[in-house]
Amino acid sequence: MPAGRDETTDDPAAGRSSLRPLVPSDATAMARWALDEEFCVAAEWSTELGFDGQLAFHRGIIADPPDGLLRLGLVHDDELVGYVDLHGTEEHSRELGFLIGPGRWGHGLGTAAAGLGIRHGFALGLREIWAEALDANQRSVRILHRVGMVETGRGVEAAYLGEPSFYRRFAIGQSARTAASSTSSPSESRSSPMTNGGSNRMTLL
Repeated sequence: MPAGRDETTDDPAAGRSSLRPLVPSDATAMARWALDEEFCVAAEWSTELGFDGQLAFHRGIIADPPDGLLRLGLVHDDELVGYVDLHGTEEHSRELGFLIGPGRWGHGLGTAAAGLGIRHGFALGLREIWAEALDANQRSVRILHRVGMVETGRGVEAAYLGEPSFYRRFAIGQSARTAASSTSSPSESRSSPMTNGGSNRMTLL
């Protein structure tokens, strides 16, 4: 899927955030995030690759993304603070994923990322966007509800920070997003931090 134009939000809870295509120099910022052990544990990133390994990995993803992966940088106040994924090979449906780098949690950027990702996906012509969040991570569940996604079922069992849990599945259709956008208030769009690990499943903080 093409990256398309940048998307921007002026949500007062998140400030000014936007999506843009990733560039090779972004790999350096991402590799630096991996130096934060707490971040790596929460995001399910390897702590064994080191800076050089992470740099090579992210350079590879930017230069030659896997089939079906559209990854866009999340920029806040002109700084790369995370990324958003739309992943899948179906013509009209993609899985949403996103990550917020360390030092930026608690400022509403997670919900901004999710909302921008949904908006971007529908601008590209998608009819449905779906996601999964671990039940043990209630903040992730609340964020997906906050951006208008509806719970659709239960996914596989998995651990969250060493504790057993399971994935909850969510989805939103283009018509539902249009209706929600026309009726939502600023208080409904206030956000929380979230991260996404190596897969597109939500491991939100």
